[in-house]
Amino acid sequence: MSWIPFKIGQPKKQIVPKTVERDFEREYGKLQQLEDQTKKLQKDMKKSTDADVAMSKSAVKISSDLLSNPLCEQDPNFLAMVTALDTAMKRMDSFNQEKVNQIQKTVIEPLKKFSSVFPSLNMAVKRREQTLQDYKRLQSKVEKYEEKEKTGPILAKLHQAREELRPVKEDFEAKNKQLLEEMPKFYSSRIDYFEPSFESLIRAQVVYYTEMHKIFGDLTKQIDEPGLTDEQREKENEAKLSELRALSIVADD
Repeated sequence: MSWIPFKIGQPKKQIVPKTVERDFEREYGKLQQLEDQTKKLQKDMKKSTDADVAMSKSAVKISSDLLSNPLCEQDPNFLAMVTALDTAMKRMDSFNQEKVNQIQKTVIEPLKKFSSVFPSLNMAVKRREQTLQDYKRLQSKVEKYEEKEKTGPILAKLHQAREELRPVKEDFEAKNKQLLEEMPKFYSSRIDYFEPSFESLIRAQVVYYTEMHKIFGDLTKQIDEPGLTDEQREKENEAKLSELRALSIVADD
């Protein structure tokens, strides 16, 4: 928390105990950190769901493009494999959208609502600081008259200054007391507020990946036939590519 020091009008009397000021700065500092972390988490969650949607849509497009590729028309077995893949990708996309919708509703929106509280909190702290500066200014004014010779006019001005100080002092003390009582309560409330959201996030992920296990398990059963290993496929592809490179239409001039 940053305080702007005033070079003039500072009272000699310590009007706010240093321990109280340290307590205030500590509690407000914790809330500033909480505000930053909440905004960062909200931003990261949005990035994560956007990436999930983009990945899912890309997977669906790949399988759809493969289905429209002439390769599938020439090979019934390959067509059946790609059709199974396309069905799996569409199922995956559907479950992914359900997961994203749930996270948006139970995690991102609550984060957004929680963040919306901080501007009013920061304004309350700002009002407290403004009142504190008025308090210091008027206290300094009282001290100035207290140091002067006690003549009739000076005593009258001292009385007036004390009358001006009294409501400002009471206002500051009320604001300060309220913030010192409520800031720790607000900070502690974060646990009860966010716990249901993060439980929902975990459950959404568990449901999604459980369904993915089923979907890709079904896909594996449909395409899992004895065939070449990855190493054998790589060698076969290299051999075919060598044959293609030997064609006159692709030979170097």
